[in-house]
Amino acid sequence: MYQVDIQQIQPFLLRLLHQIAAPEAIDWLSRKLKQVSASSGTGKEFYLAFSSVPRYMGKAPLQLSEADLAEAQRLRKGFNPANWTTDQAARTLLILTLPHTDKAEFLTQINKLFSTADMGELVALYAAMPLLPYPEDFKARAAEGFRTNMGNVYEAVALDNPYPADYLDEAAWNQMVLKTLFVGKPLFRIYGIDRRSNARLAHILSDYAHERWAAGRTVSPELWRPVGPFIDDIIIKDIRRLFDQPEEIQHEAAALACAQSSYPEALELLKAHPQLKNRIDSGELTWDLIGAETLAAQK
Repeated sequence: MYQVDIQQIQPFLLRLLHQIAAPEAIDWLSRKLKQVSASSGTGKEFYLAFSSVPRYMGKAPLQLSEADLAEAQRLRKGFNPANWTTDQAARTLLILTLPHTDKAEFLTQINKLFSTADMGELVALYAAMPLLPYPEDFKARAAEGFRTNMGNVYEAVALDNPYPADYLDEAAWNQMVLKTLFVGKPLFRIYGIDRRSNARLAHILSDYAHERWAAGRTVSPELWRPVGPFIDDIIIKDIRRLFDQPEEIQHEAAALACAQSSYPEALELLKAHPQLKNRIDSGELTWDLIGAETLAAQK
């Protein structure tokens, strides 16, 4: 029924807001939280407060310390509000304060909110998914979120969000990973990318790489991260091609993919590049580093 202890996550979010929001903004939010907690029936107080949040709370980035991030992880594995803003945190608090003992009523109100939300509201809703009650009932909404053409909304559901890795089925997960590459978003920010890798996804990504090569387009070195553990007699040809590319980052990606594999030819290829192997063994070369470098090159 729950992914987190709501009684613990609420004061955590409120503390983050206290660190940055003006006292009058906190006073407004506190009043609204009390009204929503005591509300019943139509939920009018909730909807009005939810839509009014940016006017009173602003949209400033939260300022999280390492201790705050560690606390977020303790409260909910994978929860990472590092890129949240004040309006997201306030809206999440309102959602978690909404009475939810009546499952049908709670889901009705949240689904109504999804159906009428503007872009900023959708960002808050999707980012809040790992904290919501009745998580199993939002799988279709999550899949709907990564089909959107709105970049901010897509990032809210696909990046730094543990919900997809924890709840999406394999087909939906694979579709999300492929689209992340297609729209040029960073794969290393997908929570659970290594845990949810699968053989079907590896071949989907290999086919996608072939399409891009055939069109004379570049292939993100991040693409090979979910592929490495599933290298076979087909995919090994792709890995050899990476080692023939002029860019060093493609060689690094190929080596990392080989390091994830038990396929004999992949292991031989890695041995043939001892400098890269040593960097991997020492922890100097990682997929997260590849991702960060790829993202920096896009800016």
